[in-house]
Amino acid sequence: MKNNLVVFGVLSLFVVMFSSCEKTYTPKPKSYPRVIFPTHTYQKYSSESCPFAFEYPIYAQATKDSTFFSEKIENPCWLNIEYPQFGGTIYVTYEDVHNKEQIAKLLDDAHTLTYKHSKKADAIDPIEINTKNGVHGLIYDVEGNAASSVQFYVTDMEQHYLRGALYFNVKPNVDSMAPIINFVSKDMTHMIESFEWK
Repeated sequence: MKNNLVVFGVLSLFVVMFSSCEKTYTPKPKSYPRVIFPTHTYQKYSSESCPFAFEYPIYAQATKDSTFFSEKIENPCWLNIEYPQFGGTIYVTYEDVHNKEQIAKLLDDAHTLTYKHSKKADAIDPIEINTKNGVHGLIYDVEGNAASSVQFYVTDMEQHYLRGALYFNVKPNVDSMAPIINFVSKDMTHMIESFEWK
């Protein structure tokens, strides 16, 4: 009986050893749902009440922003450019500029609002904007898991100032969102390049 147990134990050990050697476990990498991107195609945004025009994608919706933290907005030139298929929005705010001090404060505010994301950002790269339409400003490429990955402002340094910031309705995850952020960033670049003051 004792010999039978020893033989059974040894045979069991060999079976376990040989069966474990045949199969190797390879962990699968994380995967994310495949995103089908539309073709970059644009339409013009222009309003009689706003002193600017630009092109934005036909697969996005430009609507007047009506509230800011539950307060009613009176400025007709505050816009939301929404990407329903991606759950993202470019929030656009416009201000009339009356003097040099006001433009300096707005530029400082743009810098401050962007760099509030530095706690989660790996890097923030400002890129200077100077278009053929006389539009000047900065676009901020915010890398890492920050809430807003791309922000910008444009101005004529005399009368007009417009700021935009891209946000998504999901927890920031640069690994899964990178293709979408890159896609929308191209749209934002086109929007800025086509931007003109009236």
